[in-house]
Amino acid sequence: MSNQDKIKQLIEFRAEAVLGGGEKRIEAQHAKGKMTARERIDVLLDDGSFEEFDMFVTHRCTNFGLDKQKIKGDGVVTGHGTIDGRVVYVFAQDFTVFGGSLSETFAQKICKIMDMAMKVGAPVIGLNDSGGARIQEGVTSLSGYTEIFQRNILASGVIPQLSAIFGPCAGGAVYSPALTDFIVMSKESSYMFLTGPQVVKSVTGEDVTVDELGGAVVHGSKSGVTHFISDDEREGILLLRKLLSYLPQNNLEDPPVVPCDDPIDRLDDVLNEIIPDNPNKPYDVKDVIHTIVDNHEFLEVHRNFAQNIVVGFARFNGMSVGIVANQPAYLAGVLDINASRKAARFVRFCDAFNIPLVTLEDVPGFLPGTAQEYGGIIVHGAKLLFAYGEATVPKIAVILRKAYGGAYCVMSSKHLRGDMNYAWPTAEIAVMGPKGAIEVLQSKKIKEIEDPQERAKFVADAEQEYKDQFANPYNAAQYGYIDDVIEPRNTRFRIIRALQSLSTKKVVNPPKKHSNLPL
Repeated sequence: MSNQDKIKQLIEFRAEAVLGGGEKRIEAQHAKGKMTARERIDVLLDDGSFEEFDMFVTHRCTNFGLDKQKIKGDGVVTGHGTIDGRVVYVFAQDFTVFGGSLSETFAQKICKIMDMAMKVGAPVIGLNDSGGARIQEGVTSLSGYTEIFQRNILASGVIPQLSAIFGPCAGGAVYSPALTDFIVMSKESSYMFLTGPQVVKSVTGEDVTVDELGGAVVHGSKSGVTHFISDDEREGILLLRKLLSYLPQNNLEDPPVVPCDDPIDRLDDVLNEIIPDNPNKPYDVKDVIHTIVDNHEFLEVHRNFAQNIVVGFARFNGMSVGIVANQPAYLAGVLDINASRKAARFVRFCDAFNIPLVTLEDVPGFLPGTAQEYGGIIVHGAKLLFAYGEATVPKIAVILRKAYGGAYCVMSSKHLRGDMNYAWPTAEIAVMGPKGAIEVLQSKKIKEIEDPQERAKFVADAEQEYKDQFANPYNAAQYGYIDDVIEPRNTRFRIIRALQSLSTKKVVNPPKKHSNLPL
């Protein structure tokens, strides 16, 4: 065979590999409104930057006639490229090849790029669209999954790991995305569950559809498994690009700083009026966030899950930050099991990747009730407490209104090594609200007053006295627990100045193998 013939053969082999399961299966994929693996990679990466690995890998299985069905690439496209000029490693499962089912060699391809990403310190992105383990391969398929899980675990906190679900993701396949930092699901085509509707029906008798059991909306709002819900695949992929723009390449780097033309000393007069005079009246904390951040841009994470707390990424003078904010417009901004879990995981991610934390606080306490206590609110609340206390990144907190009891302690307080703790003049820092406090402090006296009007006046006067003494930021400021009481319209400027002053912060936790997080 001449050199020209060899080159011609190479070109033919490449064309064959690019077709995956063939034209008919590609058409079937498109008919479902889904892109192919390579089309997804084209949208994700910068034009012309993709370098593919292992295009000619085929499976080694001879069971059930599979030795007669060998397809180049074996159902997953792997390699590296760039997003906004920064290197990322990517794998995209190809549903046109054996339904995207995972074989031993399929897993080895994924493990290879994960190992390389760890070696060079670059993010890994997985685009999932798979029918699960390749049954014909038996335990070698299961071992392949577990090899991937092990790498997810070792890479955790070292390089960012992002997952997108653009088709089925069931059984053991769900654990790899669950071990990564962020998951995107598409409303159109994705679902995740450990056991499918038929198994659920046979074991529990429940009738449930695929979407009801594990669709994007369910995992975005009820379970919290997914962090982002996109309308379609393209939007989901662009979300991944956007998310990466806030993140460093690895745990040894700082997040990227982008040019900013939004003045740092921009005064936002609207903030001086945003807190209602009535302390029981809600407002939307996202209005505060959008007002103070660069160009009013905020990438919210877990938007539909545990909405009593808001988390996400933004920038201050081009610097990437993670924002955690209580949401008075939902459940009065109380902390409950899901809100604690959601915020704790976000805080730990930011700390792992050197992203400063900005906390906006308006929290009346933890949600009471048997459902919360039986569900372990003590342990789940401790996760958030632990996350803030463990974090060594710059931590800036602004108390907007209420900061009561244990919830005050948990939300990046000075006592958890908070670096800069500010308060608005509307801040109320106390063990509990005036009504509850007087019921405890004056219970005996209240019972002794028989006349209803006289009793009501006594309670009102006592509550007012408590408010005057505690429902303000100055008591805490006297002890140095608040560094300054600031005018709300200056919040953006004060946060940016704090971030600049903390840019060289160095804190090291005591040496240990690892902490024992309350799980």
